[in-house]
Amino acid sequence: MRSIVVIPCYNEADRLRSEALLQYVTDYPEDCLLLVNDGSTDATIDVLRQLCERMPESISMLSLAKNAGKAEAVRQGVLKALETEAEFVGYWDADLATPLKAIPDFIATFDENPQLDLVMGSRVKLLGRVIERNPVRHYVGRVFANLASHTLKLAVYDTQCGAKLLRRREWTSRLFVEPFASRWIFDVELLARLLTQDQATVCSLPESHIAELPLKEWRDIPGSKVRPRDFFRALWELVAIRRRYRPHRRVASARSRRLSSASGQMAEQSRSEGLAGSEVGSVQKS
Repeated sequence: MRSIVVIPCYNEADRLRSEALLQYVTDYPEDCLLLVNDGSTDATIDVLRQLCERMPESISMLSLAKNAGKAEAVRQGVLKALETEAEFVGYWDADLATPLKAIPDFIATFDENPQLDLVMGSRVKLLGRVIERNPVRHYVGRVFANLASHTLKLAVYDTQCGAKLLRRREWTSRLFVEPFASRWIFDVELLARLLTQDQATVCSLPESHIAELPLKEWRDIPGSKVRPRDFFRALWELVAIRRRYRPHRRVASARSRRLSSASGQMAEQSRSEGLAGSEVGSVQKS
């Protein structure tokens, strides 16, 4: 198994593009999909069961007893996916605004850059690419992206695109062990967790372990559950993320200060010993 992608589903019976899911796993049999029913109240679970029955070797399902939100559905789905031997694990929005056919591009980016731990889809409108976004949501998203970049101290363009893939590492599950504090912007919290991992497992230059991949195609799909008021909730959660993960930076800074202080003391001691040795030599000569 090359990759397994988690797709959280909440009341998606009318929107889920079943044929697109089936077509992808038919074209790419080395990739699998894990569909998470997030306590749906419509016929979503029946649709997911039918998909699993049609392609049991490539499509599996995890059903949550009650609606827990996208963040928790993704978290539980990824932990389940990590029980497999897949080399890459990620998550994708159920509306397939980012087509599943983009997954091989993500994997190719990993293959070309062995140091990468995370590849994120980025909705950058460029010539030759089909990026269709609602103008208002686009500009609101740009404001939020700049705030998120400032919070993370990371030059990231698009934190909220619902297409992300992780390379499986020994420590990957640690990113998902604890529930996310953020219900709406858990993607930002995931980045914060990645950037504050123990330095023994993640490079001190985290930018070299994360890449944004400009998508070839992304389309705004009608029926999104995101509402304008969610922007203000997202801002509050951004503040909470900054507070929650700030202690890690303080610990790192304190450690650096201690190391610098210790180095200074050692240097001072060496200078003192050198001076003492010179004085002894002078006395012996006289």
